[in-house]
Amino acid sequence: MSTVQQTVIVATQPQPQMFTNRNILGSVHGHRDWSTGLCGCFSDCGSCLMTFLCLPCMECRNASRLGEFCCLPYCCVGSNVAMRARLRTLGGIHGSICNDICVLACCQMCAVCQMSRELDNMGL
Repeated sequence: MSTVQQTVIVATQPQPQMFTNRNILGSVHGHRDWSTGLCGCFSDCGSCLMTFLCLPCMECRNASRLGEFCCLPYCCVGSNVAMRARLRTLGGIHGSICNDICVLACCQMCAVCQMSRELDNMGL
């Protein structure tokens, strides 16, 4: 029996695959606007009424729907800003943390209600 040996010549070395943020993440700035306006509370009177009568209940409900501990808004200072930023990121919504802070500082009830409507529209 004879064995034949072959010599393989490698002309180019395999290159490592590079991942960029464009391969993994969407745009940092988002690709759409909020599905309802900040003052669109009357398009969903139920969440508007619940927010007006019991803001803590609505904030805790939003936290739960985002997969967070339900009492997060009352256990951690600034968590509403973090939740709003998370919702924007999940939904690919235009905006910035600075804008989130201003909206929550000026009209917290409207912002919480808008977040609830967005969660409804996203199916969460």
